[in-house]
Amino acid sequence: MTFKTKANQIAKSSQNQPQYHHYRKYVLIILTLSFIIIACTNISKLKQSSVTHSSTDNTVLKIWWDKGFTVDEDEAIQQLVSNWEKQTGNKVKLSFYVSDELPQKARRFIQVGNPPDIMMSSGAERVLNPHLAWEGKLADVTNVIEPVKNLYPKYALQAVNYYNNAAKKRSYYAVPINQSTVHIFYWRDLLEQIGRSEKDIPKDWDGFWEFWKQVQNNLRAKQQKQDIYGLGFPFSTGASDTYIFFEHILEAYDVQILDSKGKLLIDDQKVRQKIVQALDWYAKFYQQGYVPPDALNWLNPDNNRSLLNRLVVMTPNNTLSIPCSVRQDPNTYRHKLGILKFPNKPNGKPMRYILTLRQAVLFADSQQQKKALDFLAYLIQSEVIDKYLKAAGGCNLPIIKTLWQDPFWKDPTDPHVSTAVKTVTEGSTRLFSYVQNPAYSVVLEENIWGKALNRIIEDKISPEQATNEAIKQIKQIFAQW
Repeated sequence: MTFKTKANQIAKSSQNQPQYHHYRKYVLIILTLSFIIIACTNISKLKQSSVTHSSTDNTVLKIWWDKGFTVDEDEAIQQLVSNWEKQTGNKVKLSFYVSDELPQKARRFIQVGNPPDIMMSSGAERVLNPHLAWEGKLADVTNVIEPVKNLYPKYALQAVNYYNNAAKKRSYYAVPINQSTVHIFYWRDLLEQIGRSEKDIPKDWDGFWEFWKQVQNNLRAKQQKQDIYGLGFPFSTGASDTYIFFEHILEAYDVQILDSKGKLLIDDQKVRQKIVQALDWYAKFYQQGYVPPDALNWLNPDNNRSLLNRLVVMTPNNTLSIPCSVRQDPNTYRHKLGILKFPNKPNGKPMRYILTLRQAVLFADSQQQKKALDFLAYLIQSEVIDKYLKAAGGCNLPIIKTLWQDPFWKDPTDPHVSTAVKTVTEGSTRLFSYVQNPAYSVVLEENIWGKALNRIIEDKISPEQATNEAIKQIKQIFAQW
């Protein structure tokens, strides 16, 4: 069913339900996306690309790609693949999979010796690619990177320069596709209902987060919205959103887990105490009732869904998927849905953002090495990747430096893209700690921080105990590398 047809059906239904007009008359698109997201969490293998060919043909290039949060994202990569097919005469089998499932599925197929040729998974760069490169399961893509090396910022090259323990060398084992980082998304019109606006939001750390607690209290008292929560923080062990956001909290408290050479620093009592402080700070929002109770069970789409269904006033998110979902409603996109950067750190200094760099990898066991390398080289051509990212709705940002000059990414009237671009290009940023040591990818994969938070909330242990357990688990992981 098309996006427009679904929206029309919802609109016709709502005409017979006037009691909802005061609350949701302008969120047809939001509701539609919610249904799409919910469906994504329950479907394993999703529709194949329009350019799919039989998998029994051993000349076909097999590509696995994350299922997008919007139709535009899927159609954009389908079109790119179709263009390459027409240009080269090659055939492609493009398959979409839910991002939560793709890394695990890839592992299973690698074990039986039947991986795809190419994979792009939004979580793989943190929890899978460092592992696979270490084990010699990824093909070297230096020949793809070298001709365009000068177009990338240094951090992008660092992010894909993995160590291959089998070959005893570092090299480029992935191709950077796009980047993103965490921003805060919120409803301006909900603030207006209680006489507040963006100018009232404090910039200091404690004041910023306290503000959203007050918003919840005021909405419940004045508008009788007893089912609304001020903060859409993820808490589950099944969502990468949990550790991505909590890693930013650790950054806010200046927690340094590894040194520049990848050595653990968590035996330092000052580091340990800061982890205690961060876990205690995070858990209290749930314990005090400012986070939805089901946040303990959220998967990655659920914070999006909760915001779009107006169950929470604000939520952090690691991409622009939330604004992308309402882009076709200009009033909601530009005016009702707000975007914010983090407040200053507790010490008053500006926040440093952790970047997610999505990557495409070529498996070492691929039977189509030459075709795969040719496709990757085509994919990262400046004009090709720029057209793809824009067609996908701008949900993720480009990495190639020259693309920042494109008016699409510099449009000051686009509050979401322009804010995110400034964060990435003008702010202080860093990569996840797997870059210093691939062992940290296992810490993220096992969601050690999510487990610690769950122990505090569900098992009622102290933040000190949870910290001790987390440190013990991290040391055990590093001892195996």
